Amino acid sequence: MNNALLTLRNRRILLGVTGGIAAYKAAELTRRLQDQGAEIRIIMTRSATEFITPLTLQALSRNPVHLDLLNPDTESAMGHIDLARWADLILIAPASANFMARLASGHGDDLLTTVCLAAECPVAVAPAMNQAMWAKPAVQSNQKLLVSRGVHLLGPDHGIQACGDTGAGRLLDIEKLTLATSALFDSGELTGQTVMITAGPTREAIDPVRYISNHSSGKQGYALAEAALDAGARVILISGPTQQTPPDRVDLVSVVSAQDMHENVQSRLAETDIFIGVAAVADYRPKLVQNQKIKKNTHGQRTLMLEFVENPDIIAEVAKRDPKPFTVGFAAETEHIEDYARKKLTEKKLDLIIANNVADTDIGFNSDLNETTILWENGKIDMPTMSKKALSQKIVTIISQHLKHTI
Repeated sequence: MNNALLTLRNRRILLGVTGGIAAYKAAELTRRLQDQGAEIRIIMTRSATEFITPLTLQALSRNPVHLDLLNPDTESAMGHIDLARWADLILIAPASANFMARLASGHGDDLLTTVCLAAECPVAVAPAMNQAMWAKPAVQSNQKLLVSRGVHLLGPDHGIQACGDTGAGRLLDIEKLTLATSALFDSGELTGQTVMITAGPTREAIDPVRYISNHSSGKQGYALAEAALDAGARVILISGPTQQTPPDRVDLVSVVSAQDMHENVQSRLAETDIFIGVAAVADYRPKLVQNQKIKKNTHGQRTLMLEFVENPDIIAEVAKRDPKPFTVGFAAETEHIEDYARKKLTEKKLDLIIANNVADTDIGFNSDLNETTILWENGKIDMPTMSKKALSQKIVTIISQHLKHTI
């Protein structure tokens, strides 16, 4: 396999294993996905454990294997919801005829079907069954219904089966299945576009050792950069100081202050088709930066006065450009979230704005989750709580739809 062609680096894949002789291939699939850089967690149905032991897959995945919906150790904390939010992709391989029928019918009577129902991320099924079963009208009807609802169908393959029959119904070859899984992350929605994204905080110096900043982690901006790359875009990521690892193939520009970020944005704007301002840019900076460390006053004075001046409004200047890129802003608010976001959208002449409540620590700056409202001039979409990676994929899709005038 050509590791340079497609990669699953840092992808979170929730592998569902259902009952059938092909369940033993889940061991090799786990290793192949890991070789591509994916992190794997596994859900097994009870019938799958008759073909391969949970201990085997636990050892290979290096994570506990999940079996039961009503597990007191995890469901007290809504464990199935946590699994659904954790995943960038749910891949059911092998997917039995019984599982596909239950998923098509909307069942949620075991852990795997419940997680699929609760997930905001893509779901893919890789069927594996006897050729006569695959050919039955009921099975064909179920697979067509799943595909119509957005479930990705990977396979099945054609060939000799464990029962001795020959025909369609084999689990897709593991190498093909790994490549097909990788390809699911490449949507092509922004092919040919150059996307500039600002991410992280800025730091405004007070003296050589002190600065003013904020709690932005950069997680949402970096997730958006990855999603834009997956959509086929060329990505310029202008980032303040963070602990995040930049995605492969991104054009990273590291900055510190708001002025640094402003200058770099302006210098690359001519090559930009889409601008997404995710960075938490400081509104003000100290008017005077001391050359030496400010010493504590020894004469009893317990206050320190700093005078601030306003920083450039990066996204407003981008939106004033003629011609301007498609401009997307973020509104990180603590109250009156939608009202403030709508005002910012209008006053700064943005095309889209994503509003979120940073006062909620479960979805705030340092969380892996986010819950947002995406607004534009004549509409909005409320996004439920999901991973920042899943949200980024949805934002990219909405941007693509706006560019194509389909929303």
